[in-house]
Amino acid sequence: MRQLVSHPVSFLVLSLILMSAAAYLGARLRRARPMADDMREDFGIVQSAALTLLALVIGFSLSMAVGRYDQRKNLEEEEANAIGTEVLRAELLPAAQASAIRTLLARYTAQRIRFYQTADGDELQHINATTTELQTQLWTEARSGASAQPSPLSALAISGMNDVINTQGYTQAAWWNHIPASAWALMVIIGFFCNVLIGYGTRSTNPGRRFLLIMPLIVSISFTLIADIDSPRNGLIRVSPQNLISTSASIPNQ
Repeated sequence: MRQLVSHPVSFLVLSLILMSAAAYLGARLRRARPMADDMREDFGIVQSAALTLLALVIGFSLSMAVGRYDQRKNLEEEEANAIGTEVLRAELLPAAQASAIRTLLARYTAQRIRFYQTADGDELQHINATTTELQTQLWTEARSGASAQPSPLSALAISGMNDVINTQGYTQAAWWNHIPASAWALMVIIGFFCNVLIGYGTRSTNPGRRFLLIMPLIVSISFTLIADIDSPRNGLIRVSPQNLISTSASIPNQ
């Protein structure tokens, strides 16, 4: 399920096929076992309750996806702020370490920008490996500078470097955080049976048949919107590393 919803376009096609099949199944059931007139009122109550439940589940899932998207945006800003702050605090260390840290931070920021922009799995592995290596080098330089010139000001540089490394970890955790597969399964199952009810309750007229096509499309688009927002790397709605790009441009060239 996770791999499927990570590709919103494919998920749109598959969900549209599934929901249309559900509506068609409901229509076939109506033709096989027509609804009695005295059952139509009770059926309307059940259908309305099911559609209300589907709307609540979709709204709840959309809220979860939007919350995660906002978290990714906020953490990108925090990463940029931490890097920019450390560029300034590096001046509190000896000149050799300060110069090395600024150079490494420029390379590190470039890797963080690539992390937000890439959609290739192999490239992502290379970016993560390079990021880990740069973090080790940055910490080594900061520790060496603080050891050579121990003071409360050097401690500020160490604290800033710790923030740089921590914010990257928080960002990675946020990108791993998705809507649970069980929630997706529940949403798809409810959507399926709601479309069966729509198909069963639609009258065999031209307007009714057109309505039979509209409901699966609406449900599929809703699912796809949630999947798109919840997929930080493969969707159309993505977090742009604009703060990191601005910070990268502000780091002085060595």
